[in-house]
Amino acid sequence: MSIASPLRRPSVAAMPVRHPNELDRMRVARSIEQRSRYRYVAPRVLPVDNGYLVRSPCCSRNVDPHGGEIDVALLSWNERDREWALLRRDHAAQCWIEDGRFARLGELLLRINTDPMKLFWQ
Repeated sequence: MSIASPLRRPSVAAMPVRHPNELDRMRVARSIEQRSRYRYVAPRVLPVDNGYLVRSPCCSRNVDPHGGEIDVALLSWNERDREWALLRRDHAAQCWIEDGRFARLGELLLRINTDPMKLFWQ
């Protein structure tokens, strides 16, 4: 018969991930500083239920003619499926559209930063 050591830590896979958390919020904020488009504006990363909201000044004036702050992306963690959903804002329809699902936060951040079809950074 084996007795588990009281000093043994539970496996990382068994521990639930809590989002939002300050470490990942800062990771997202640092990562989007490396984006390809509109590098001269300073987006904000805000904690929301199960994830993060990226907001940025609208420097192109395509969405807000006054250059106000607009929603850029919503990063939502699904604990049951253990994956991230990336959503982009459809400003004309005033709704969120799912852009993809990712197993790792880094993959999701790469998608936002490259934005090849100019769907996030308008």
